[in-house]
Amino acid sequence: MQRDHRFVRGTIRYTSNKPERKGEERGREYFLITTHSDGKRTASAHCEIDDRPNVMRDIVYGLDADWLPTDCSVRLSVGDRFMGSAWFRFAPDHAECEAWTAHEGRVHQRMELDAPLLTFQNHAIVCDSWHFRLYDRSKGPGIQGIDTVLLSSPDHRGATGPMLFRIGMGMEYVGEEVLEVEAGRFDALHFRFVSAPGLPQEHPDYDVWCTNDGEFLFLKAQAGGYMQTVYETVELQYGP
Repeated sequence: MQRDHRFVRGTIRYTSNKPERKGEERGREYFLITTHSDGKRTASAHCEIDDRPNVMRDIVYGLDADWLPTDCSVRLSVGDRFMGSAWFRFAPDHAECEAWTAHEGRVHQRMELDAPLLTFQNHAIVCDSWHFRLYDRSKGPGIQGIDTVLLSSPDHRGATGPMLFRIGMGMEYVGEEVLEVEAGRFDALHFRFVSAPGLPQEHPDYDVWCTNDGEFLFLKAQAGGYMQTVYETVELQYGP
């Protein structure tokens, strides 16, 4: 059998880090990342947050060979009820969204862009580490920013919309580490989200570890503040 693509499939477990719930599972995510022969990528993920009102999200996200977003679809339910469904498209000079939501009904959005969009936040945890490919590590550890990031929701759990929302993003590079998670032992890069100008509610510091192999594959994350949640890759399967 001939296959022109390769894939990685995996599972991420969400657990509470609060003292009274430490180690308690509070969600999970199943993902599939396909890298095509032309270098383009497609990520699909099914995400579940158990804490009420529970959140269930399904996404399909496309990137071109230069890691730039091309399109994304998001379907969302909250409290076990339909919240919304949206399709996003990213052109060199604009982003657009076609959505139907329980609160807003039929929605069409178009946002003008000064330059091609560098990254999109669809709230699948597996895609969080891809933002850090934009950090220039030749400058060493420190903090760098992205002026324009688009989200499918400004809510910390991604539990609204889905619709376009614009923010900035501050990223800190901590350094290289060897990290052991349930899925294995990896050479890793350690980053941290430190700011999100434009977000209605400030997000707690959010540490993220990803593979140090040019793929920026998600390995682990830890959210502080009121969230107190750990996200860990517990299963990985690679295909040709």
